[in-house]
Amino acid sequence: MGDTYNGVMKIVSAVLTGYTHLARLNNPISKEAQVRIKWFDYYRNHGGNARLTCRHFGISPQTFYRWKRRYNPWNPKTIEDRSHRPKRLRQPTYTNEQVESILKLRERYPRWGKEKIKVLLEKQGIQISVSMVGRIIRYLKDRNILREPLINSVSARKRARTRPYAVRKPKEYQAKLPGDIVQVDTLDLRPLPGVLLKHFSAYDVVARWNVMSVGCQATSTTAARFLDDIQNRSPYKVKAIQVDGGSEFESIFELECQKRGIKLFVLPPHSPKLNGGVERANRTHTEEFYEITDSTFDLADLRPKLLEWEKICNTYRPNQALNYLTPLENLERNFKTGGKVSLII
Repeated sequence: MGDTYNGVMKIVSAVLTGYTHLARLNNPISKEAQVRIKWFDYYRNHGGNARLTCRHFGISPQTFYRWKRRYNPWNPKTIEDRSHRPKRLRQPTYTNEQVESILKLRERYPRWGKEKIKVLLEKQGIQISVSMVGRIIRYLKDRNILREPLINSVSARKRARTRPYAVRKPKEYQAKLPGDIVQVDTLDLRPLPGVLLKHFSAYDVVARWNVMSVGCQATSTTAARFLDDIQNRSPYKVKAIQVDGGSEFESIFELECQKRGIKLFVLPPHSPKLNGGVERANRTHTEEFYEITDSTFDLADLRPKLLEWEKICNTYRPNQALNYLTPLENLERNFKTGGKVSLII
């Protein structure tokens, strides 16, 4: 009896599977529905084991049973996505008078928002909420009744300048080796009243290697000179530099990068998090060096101490991101450097 029952089930399963295939040909269904039909084909072909089906397709049992309750193998359309549109929609409660009044005000004052328009309507004796004003404006825009005016570019806002060499970093460009991306940034220092210093910092995102300099000003000339420090004091070839949109990283600095064959990636405006490595390094230099160093903050006194701090960062200070190795130990252990890394400090 059991063998006969199993044989009948196999025949029915084969008929249903074949009919489902025929139904798909006659009634084209979406790709999502085709995937769900594969669930139930697999489910039938494996003895109705729902858990095995869920593990095989990586779906939850709740999802499987929800679609199983809906699925009719004789009508594959039952497994299509349904509209989530509510059966009962909120009907507009505003009047034609309110719509006309808002349309006139918005056409006269196209840059005014719903809050200002609400105040003006109240002065006309029309009581209305801010949210309803917003809904009416959206209603007018959706039906092309209210059209926004063309904007004349007459403001004095700073426009982005065309960069002759720097580009946005391509998404496919990834830093895998030391020197692939060196983030460079500047930091304002005000250690004493009336004293303003500019700290230059370079941070390799792979090696966690630091190069630092300090001066009285941050210009494209001083930034270009900092390139010499980066190349001379980095134990690897610098292939690309990433900077923000500061003016010190334009002009001479940009031309110098092009001359040396170093890729120059410039960040979008207002995105310091994309230079997070050097930004965090600047905080470390501020807290662990500048705020606790006994110095007159004359450049002649400060620069030797900053070089000593750079050496400490690279060769002595354990780095949490490197599992408490120093950047020097990281280079020697994880990258082929031909033995000890030579330092030029």
